[in-house]
Amino acid sequence: MKIEVWSDFVCPFCYIGKRRLEEAINQFEHKDQVEVEFKAFELDPNSPIEPTMKIHEALAKKYGMSVDEAKRANENMAKQAASVGLQFRFDDMMPSNTFDAHRLAKYAKTVGKEKELTEKLLYAYFTENKQLSKKDVLIEIAESVGIERAEAMKVLDDNTLYANDVRIDETMAQQYKITGVPFFVVNNKYGISGAQPLETFKNALEKVWEEENANSPLQNLSSDDAGVCTDDSCEIPEK
Repeated sequence: MKIEVWSDFVCPFCYIGKRRLEEAINQFEHKDQVEVEFKAFELDPNSPIEPTMKIHEALAKKYGMSVDEAKRANENMAKQAASVGLQFRFDDMMPSNTFDAHRLAKYAKTVGKEKELTEKLLYAYFTENKQLSKKDVLIEIAESVGIERAEAMKVLDDNTLYANDVRIDETMAQQYKITGVPFFVVNNKYGISGAQPLETFKNALEKVWEEENANSPLQNLSSDDAGVCTDDSCEIPEK
């Protein structure tokens, strides 16, 4: 069973959804036969390389809300993250362009470090408040998962390296009509949108296992109570 995950490193629901999927796989009887592959998706391709404001102010400006409203929304997001064992530190967080991070992740895949780098990039942004648009930060993160410093520098110093791999993922997302992340595609057939509850992921794994068919169109296995991020918003569903 192959699960392709479209996500961005600055998407809070992507990190939360990743944790829930991992827990569902861990509880799945056939977990040793599940392969997870990450796909690039830029929530805001125009995000500046050098941000000038922190995340509360940036979200307030982007979505036309007050800074206090943005803070409350982020506090609610942090509570959701804590429910799956994650610590989101929004007060010192700043927006970040992620194109280079996605390029580096594509390189990491070629050396068997995709999963480790993906996790570390998410942790670096949401918990350590590191700027993923800075090359020195990305190189440090790459080294922390065992990627050679010289190789990471080579990728990051040439804007063309692995750029096409990122664009291919984003084109595929358009073909699947993916407009928000996280988005999970199982065996090219089943689509799951948003940071679904654990039970939804568990049920999806069981259903796909029983109804294996890689040639059919996507079937929607999502429920209505999951958070999803688009370029326009990151909405928390009402309970």
